[in-house]
Amino acid sequence: MDTVIETNALTKYFGDFCAVDGVTFEVRAGEVLGYLGPNGSGKTTTIRMLLGLLLPTQGSAKVLGYDIVRDSEAIRERVGYMSQKFALYDELTLWENLEFYAGVYGVRDRAYLEETLARLDLMELKGELAGDLPVGWRQRLALGTAIVHRPKLLFLDEPTSGVDPTARRDFWDLIYEFVEEGVTAFVTTHYMDEAEYCGRVGIMSSGRLLAMDTPSALKESALPGLAWDVVAPEGGLLPALGILEKTPGVLRAGLAGDHLRAVTEPGIHEADLRRALEALGGNHVQIGRVEPTLEDVFLSLAQG
Repeated sequence: MDTVIETNALTKYFGDFCAVDGVTFEVRAGEVLGYLGPNGSGKTTTIRMLLGLLLPTQGSAKVLGYDIVRDSEAIRERVGYMSQKFALYDELTLWENLEFYAGVYGVRDRAYLEETLARLDLMELKGELAGDLPVGWRQRLALGTAIVHRPKLLFLDEPTSGVDPTARRDFWDLIYEFVEEGVTAFVTTHYMDEAEYCGRVGIMSSGRLLAMDTPSALKESALPGLAWDVVAPEGGLLPALGILEKTPGVLRAGLAGDHLRAVTEPGIHEADLRRALEALGGNHVQIGRVEPTLEDVFLSLAQG
């Protein structure tokens, strides 16, 4: 099967509120699809409809060839799901949690469960209570419960939220290990940098799917111009921001840590920006072209 998820104008209302607004996309077998957007943008609602946990208000979708309304049980038997709030039993040990979820899917192979814990570097902790684990280890255990029945499709909903950057990187290494073995991963995230790990990225905002493509293609097609970093002299950051926001040809300017990020029309040059910032002492302002980020793309699409 080349296509593992296909949606057509999938829509969900809660009363008068539209949580997901007519999203249409496909996910191909063996890819890592990132679903990027801030909290409340409709990412989790999309997943819950695809799992058959929520009925769509309009539209349709198939997962692994099964209709999300008619065949929801068949879908849940064949996919792995790691929710935002890890569905672990704090009063049970790691081993007992894994054994419980394996039993739900009819998996009784003790050797395979031990192999799963070993792959997740959890064997030495298998007797510890889940509630006593740091977030990063709970995250790994939650992944273990999602893959314990060897699914070919994984839904991972904000799987790295609240963990440190090193644990996030390690977790993505695990995802790609499973993908190399034939698993397809549908991963939601609000971390813009994290979406760079994905083969394709769908960008969600206010329930709408604004774009979906590879990160590089999104930067080329969705960003309307050029990206610049501007470093102002001491005390000049906010004044420089005010100037850039009023400068013709500057589409967007904003704070980016200790400097400014500006997106301009294609015809704007460094000299144009330097002239605009002369009042701050043009020779002391550092201006440079930079590669756009997915955050640049998201802000341009969301504000457009």
